Amino acid sequence: MKIARFSSAGAIHFGILDGEELVVLSGDPMFQGFDTTGERVPLAEATLLAPSIPRSKVVAVGKNYRDHVAEMGGDEPPAEPLLFLKPNTSVIGPGDRIVTPPQSSQVEFEGELAIVIGSIAKNVAADRAGEVVFGYTVANDVTARDLQRTDGQWARAKGFDTFCPVGPVVETELDVAAATLTTTVNGQVKQSAPLTDMVHGIGAIVAHASSVFTLLPGDIILTGTPAGVGPIVAGDVVEVTVSGIGTLSNPVAAARP
Repeated sequence: MKIARFSSAGAIHFGILDGEELVVLSGDPMFQGFDTTGERVPLAEATLLAPSIPRSKVVAVGKNYRDHVAEMGGDEPPAEPLLFLKPNTSVIGPGDRIVTPPQSSQVEFEGELAIVIGSIAKNVAADRAGEVVFGYTVANDVTARDLQRTDGQWARAKGFDTFCPVGPVVETELDVAAATLTTTVNGQVKQSAPLTDMVHGIGAIVAHASSVFTLLPGDIILTGTPAGVGPIVAGDVVEVTVSGIGTLSNPVAAARP
């Protein structure tokens, strides 16, 4: 089931994607279930928003594909998921602009699968991770690569406003083992990999993250990026596709002086 968060006629709603229509839900399905209002909104008349706005945090995993570790100059991926945080103020939705900040001259895309947490989770066993996962969406872990190198830690490089596009929908029943990720910039393929190439899978990631942080409903976990990351500049359009979910598309703009 594909769940969208969208605006229509000046109001924000949640809905189930049904072909070219959205079946409007009575409220946030994470808290109020899947009761519908009986209303349908044509997809063409709706503006899709970030499907989840984390109430507390975005947790991200670094170096979780061997080929990406190699392209970043490493030999072996971390033995445990390498965690870092992005602020929830970095989250934007499909179609929103990624704004390159004046502090950086090397902003790069990183297409990723994202986990959306559906319930309070602490010390969750890997084999029970599915019990706390609401669904999956698509993300772009935008990174100021030059600042990542010079700062020696990743908070600023990963945390600028607009640096965490997510969307277009949450898929509640994704077959992760069969899904692939593809990233294009201006229509040219830059990344392409099966999600099975992840070093640490969904269960291990949720277990490790929940052993450190209490995960709250709506929190997002980015699962890492495959090889092929590269620069983006104003005027580019970045599209990240996860089969079974959809395509997250965002234009790139420079910050206004």
